[in-house]
Amino acid sequence: MALLNFRKRDTAPADTPRNGEVEAFLKGYSIEVMPRTAEKVENFRDLLPEGTRVYIAHIEGTPIEDMVATAKRLAEDGYPAMPHFPARIIKDAATLENWIAMYQGEAGVEQALLLAGGVAKPHGDFHSSMQLMESGLFDKAGFKRLHVAGHPEGNKDIDPDGSTKLVDEALQWKQKFSETTDAQMALATQFAFDADPIIKWADSLREAGITIPVHIGIAGPAKLQTLIKFAIACGVGPSLKVLQKRAMDVSKLLLPYEPTDVLSKLAAHKAVNPDFNIESVHFFPLGGIKTNANWAIQNGGENTRPANG
Repeated sequence: MALLNFRKRDTAPADTPRNGEVEAFLKGYSIEVMPRTAEKVENFRDLLPEGTRVYIAHIEGTPIEDMVATAKRLAEDGYPAMPHFPARIIKDAATLENWIAMYQGEAGVEQALLLAGGVAKPHGDFHSSMQLMESGLFDKAGFKRLHVAGHPEGNKDIDPDGSTKLVDEALQWKQKFSETTDAQMALATQFAFDADPIIKWADSLREAGITIPVHIGIAGPAKLQTLIKFAIACGVGPSLKVLQKRAMDVSKLLLPYEPTDVLSKLAAHKAVNPDFNIESVHFFPLGGIKTNANWAIQNGGENTRPANG
């Protein structure tokens, strides 16, 4: 018997209080897996509401066959898969076209996250997500949705001087591309831990004429030490101080981190600013997909997105 029966939607314990603003903010959330972590999930239907968008992270060295098999499994279980296409591990246009054909032919994939990828030296012709978009292969294949990276706290790999000059220029390019492609676009961001800088960044996009909606990256529940390790490795910016401050509090050091504070502040802001350009929440399940999925459901995160939305 499934731990969580989503048909009945009776998923949260009776004594679990829910924040209505957070519940509304979590509607249609997405989550991320890797092939090796997906293998450990006996049944995704026990964890995720039907229609949940599931990103599949493509780490260097992962065979494309494993990626496609994961996408196929998710699709068969009723979850639209959004595989990563990291430019720097794709050798050339022929390889990219082959990957697209495999995903579509075997798993019916219609959406993708395009990103540079965390590889210092490109394996071939591509080094940026913009080159993948310029190839025209995703439009040719009829992809309905393309997501690209967003960086609320900048990205020192792109702007080593600590500015946001190159990141901002890339966003302007992506904005222009969004006005020419038939695919729906969104900015899927790096995770951060402080709501105030996120809000400031999101508002600055609108001021700069960037109308691509934001799917804000949020780290799911995890041990504090685990989060700090991932945050440093992923180049999380000033909001890392939120974790460091928590680590100095002995009473909280051994307690698992939960994204309650950051989501509550973002949700409250969205409630009083309905046109706020954060459209959705994207979870990085750094403490495990089961832990993250259960936390989301306990906090009202039921998915209402159509399977192809």
